[in-house]
Amino acid sequence: MITIKNNKEIELMREACRVVALVYEELEKKIKPGMSTWELDQIAEKKMRSLGAIPAEKGYDIGIKGVPPFPASICVSINDEVIHGIPSKHKFIKEGDIVSVDTVALKNGYNGDAARTFVVGKISKEAQRLIDVTKQAFFEGLKYAKVGNRIGDISHAIGTYVESQGFSVVREFQGHGIGKDMHEDPGIPNYGKAGRGPRIEAGMTLAIEPMVIQGKPDILELSDGWTIVTEDGSLAAHYENTVLITKNGPEILTMTKEEKSKIK
Repeated sequence: MITIKNNKEIELMREACRVVALVYEELEKKIKPGMSTWELDQIAEKKMRSLGAIPAEKGYDIGIKGVPPFPASICVSINDEVIHGIPSKHKFIKEGDIVSVDTVALKNGYNGDAARTFVVGKISKEAQRLIDVTKQAFFEGLKYAKVGNRIGDISHAIGTYVESQGFSVVREFQGHGIGKDMHEDPGIPNYGKAGRGPRIEAGMTLAIEPMVIQGKPDILELSDGWTIVTEDGSLAAHYENTVLITKNGPEILTMTKEEKSKIK
């Protein structure tokens, strides 16, 4: 069921999303070669809790037999890891890596969700282009996140743009509605036909999240039951924001101060 948030709920969503933005400001300052992904996880959890929020991903159970609840506070996925990488004391970030982080903060009963792909040191031009295209794909979809349009309009815009740049979108995972639950209706694929799907209404809160692969779209799930990697070993990037639909257009709730200053 799609939930339409009232003014009070929207303010609670804003607060949860503000926490997420502040976590990313902290991570951007701290991420560096040589640190473990577990250290990154600890920084994020400490920041969330200091702001009165809890990491919603910690202990998240997908309900599949044999797959344990997610053991960490954030997802950290490096290079060919697409999403859901589990932070570890034994996995270290290296110079030249691209590191995707997915963060969900729960505060006062509501969730904020965003993802960013960080550059660590000097990376290749093609890796940078992948990150740039992934981010721009979000903004291409955002153009259609308006009252009266349909969810398929967002999906179509994302997929068409990514493929026009020579990259692939992940088809097995998608964006989603968000609120009291981390994942709510509607699902928001990163591909599809325009004019299809639920009508977009004011008061919807949507987590729009392009997941883009440098090579073929095929993915594999590792034995931990969580980590998703590219089948051909090519790089992947992830960019996500929680978006509020208003009568005057979409409002991004999870941007950092620096990101807001760069939007014209």
